[in-house]
Amino acid sequence: MLTRLSRPRTLALCALPVLALFGVAAFAPLPFTLAQPGTTANVLGDDKGAPVITIEGTPTRPTKGQLRMTTIVATGPEAEVGISDVVDSWFRTDRAVMPRDSVYPTGGSEKEIEKHNLDDMVESQDSAVDAALNYLGRKPGSVDVTLHLADVGGPSAGLFFALGIVDKLDGDGSGGDLTGGRTIAGTGTIEADGKVGAVGGVSLKTQAARRDGASVFLVPKAECKEAHAELPDGLRLIPVTTLKGAVSSLRALDHGGKVPSC
Repeated sequence: MLTRLSRPRTLALCALPVLALFGVAAFAPLPFTLAQPGTTANVLGDDKGAPVITIEGTPTRPTKGQLRMTTIVATGPEAEVGISDVVDSWFRTDRAVMPRDSVYPTGGSEKEIEKHNLDDMVESQDSAVDAALNYLGRKPGSVDVTLHLADVGGPSAGLFFALGIVDKLDGDGSGGDLTGGRTIAGTGTIEADGKVGAVGGVSLKTQAARRDGASVFLVPKAECKEAHAELPDGLRLIPVTTLKGAVSSLRALDHGGKVPSC
């Protein structure tokens, strides 16, 4: 026998499955990673007692100012993230909720992911050396460059490794420092031909940069919008697409030339 339900009762019954889903979500882990601003490191300086950039086989120049690569800190690939964590982070400017696959695209265990990130870092370092020497017109075989940065994985420091090598070998090309004595921060992958690639977590990295004293932030041009999202006061964004463009922008910044903006 069929009976007709009143509209309020029908809506109430329809809501039950939805409420049940919310109830399950409140306790079930979700496929997200929570991230926050991480450490920064001056590639022109030392890391844990060792120079970040060591160059042999050619004279180098003393440098002033800082070139600070930036990082984010994220929950591990096996960490359980609940809906309360997501809601809390969603309304904070110093936290970000990111799909787990965007942070850990390779899957696997924590050790496997750590190895993958370290391999990415090594590959990024090799590309940075090639990009810097290619930009300066130097043959890779005549200069020995060693890069050291502990406890950091992934390829996003590539641009700043390359800039650090350029500064140590050539400065701004006219006797001055590439930084102009400033604290410059930023992020970006790099290829051997000098092309700069996008990275993740840019809005968090700008916060880390300003916290650690940077006044300028170099950002891959494709991520200008994201960088503006939570941009701290006093931090100037400069978009870059190539190593050559990044060097030109820093020169212009120091000599009063036209500097691109996001």
